[in-house]
Amino acid sequence: MPATSDPSAYLELQAVEAWLGPRPVFTDLSLCLHRGEHTVILGPNGSGKSSLVKLLSRELYPVVKPGSWLRIFGSTTVNLWELRGRIGLVSPDLQAQYRPQVRAADVVLSGFFGSVGIGRSQQPTTAMAERVTALMAQLGLAQLAERPFGQLSDGQRRRLLLARALVHGPEVLVLDEPTNGLDLQARHQLLGLLRDLARSGTTLLLVTHQIEAIIPEIRRAVLLREGRVVGDGPVEELLRDGPLSELFATPLRVCSANGYRQVLPAE
Repeated sequence: MPATSDPSAYLELQAVEAWLGPRPVFTDLSLCLHRGEHTVILGPNGSGKSSLVKLLSRELYPVVKPGSWLRIFGSTTVNLWELRGRIGLVSPDLQAQYRPQVRAADVVLSGFFGSVGIGRSQQPTTAMAERVTALMAQLGLAQLAERPFGQLSDGQRRRLLLARALVHGPEVLVLDEPTNGLDLQARHQLLGLLRDLARSGTTLLLVTHQIEAIIPEIRRAVLLREGRVVGDGPVEELLRDGPLSELFATPLRVCSANGYRQVLPAE
């Protein structure tokens, strides 16, 4: 392993092999992601996108072998509490873990403890409560503080999880399929919030199969298929008809407007 790490990198993968149960999801994955560089990981279902998120969140561990390593913020050993303060995560798996009766404000508050809801042994401080109130107001959720999680729309739940991910003021925000299941209004509202965060200095890592979820501030695209990086470069080069048709194994035509892209079937 090289003695030095890229000082700007928050994730460095070299020849990584990782398994989920009896099958390998990665056999030789190399990738470096940098702070200050908004990036999309794009690929079809089953390409390994969510497994890549699990490597970053330390829910999945690579096979230890010569010439292979995983570094997060320059280190091969990670303190999970420290990591939660530096990386915020919004994912479908996390949303599914919350019980319907959990109070909306407690969803956000639980981000301080890395938990799902607030347990009896967890004692939030006044500063934590004030941070939650400020974030919920910022994301247009103030009126929902006492509402049960199960009574909220998918768009409101997604914004609550975004607020939860932001409680520590993370350097990097990881968004795993953040617009799945949202109607047009909720999607546009969420994308507007993500644009504000990108412009304010939070590094975004968007993981998706939806081209329309890629906001204009994202300038780098990593194309993932069957656990392999098949493209890595500027969005202007990769989010085009040819590369996307090959990635999704279907003829596609890309249309652009105002920095966003839509994909149509090729005629």
